[in-house]
Amino acid sequence: MSIAYIVVASLIALVLLASGRAKLVKDERITEGMHRIGVPDSWFPRLSALEIAAALGLVAGIFYRPLGVAAAVGMVAYFIGAVVTHLRAKDTAGVPLPSTLLVAGAAALVLGVATV
Repeated sequence: MSIAYIVVASLIALVLLASGRAKLVKDERITEGMHRIGVPDSWFPRLSALEIAAALGLVAGIFYRPLGVAAAVGMVAYFIGAVVTHLRAKDTAGVPLPSTLLVAGAAALVLGVATV
C-alpha cells in the first residue's frame, strides 16, 4: 500500500503542479474555460496556490503520512468545489477533468489513511 500511495501521490502532484502553473501564467486554454464558468481573474493566484500546496502536501505525505492525508482531504474539497462550479454554470463539458482529479484525490486519501 505504501508504494501505491507514493505512485499515486507523485502522479497527482505532477498534474496539480502543471495546473497550478497554468493558472499562474494565465494559460489561454485554462483562462478561457474558467472565465466561461464565471471565475474572476483575481481568484487565479489563490486557486493556483491551493493546487501547488496540495501537490507539496501529497509529496510531503510520502515522508509524513498525516500531512499527505490532510493534503488529500483539501484536494478532494477543492475538486468537489470545481465540479459543483462547472455544474452550476451548466458546463457539462468541463466536468470530466475535475471529476477525474476528485477521484484521484479520493484514491490518495484512501491509500494515505490505509498506510498511516
